[in-house]
Amino acid sequence: MTEPQGSEERQPVTPADAPGIDEMMDEAIAGVIAEEELAAAAVEGDVSQAQLALAELTNDLQRLQAEYANYRRRVDRDRDLIRENAVGGVLTQLLSLLDDVDRARQHGELEGAFKTVGESLEATLTKLGLEPFGATDEAFDPMVHEALTTESRDDITEPTVISVYQSGYRFAGRVLRPARVAVAGTD
Repeated sequence: MTEPQGSEERQPVTPADAPGIDEMMDEAIAGVIAEEELAAAAVEGDVSQAQLALAELTNDLQRLQAEYANYRRRVDRDRDLIRENAVGGVLTQLLSLLDDVDRARQHGELEGAFKTVGESLEATLTKLGLEPFGATDEAFDPMVHEALTTESRDDITEPTVISVYQSGYRFAGRVLRPARVAVAGTD
């Protein structure tokens, strides 16, 4: 019988038998190193991209937090303004009632339980911030006084309130109703 070809025992190849093996190994090692360097560069690129994305997201978050804080301040301010306007509207409607109480007091008709109710009403409205103004002998201010009559007097150097026909009222720094007064001044 004949032995089939290729069944010979193979001998390991030594570098002396294959002269180009060193170059092939060097090329293979260089290829692996290049791939590792590329992978490291890609990771470094991913890290720098991740850092840029993190910085951008941090800026977005800070901007949103600032917008939210501004929104809260605006809502609080608007809420206070709405409350102030609502209270001012109610107080304006109650001014005629205060005028009635004042007229009753001037005519001596405010006695007993009605006196207590009138004083309680005035105290409550004062607690809410209603401020009456307009008294005799105070300087005339056209921003808060409405001059119904005027008279000329030599003993007065500046326009002065000499009589109050109807008290004026102020709430939260704004005039709800000017005081209606008589004014004396020099010509």
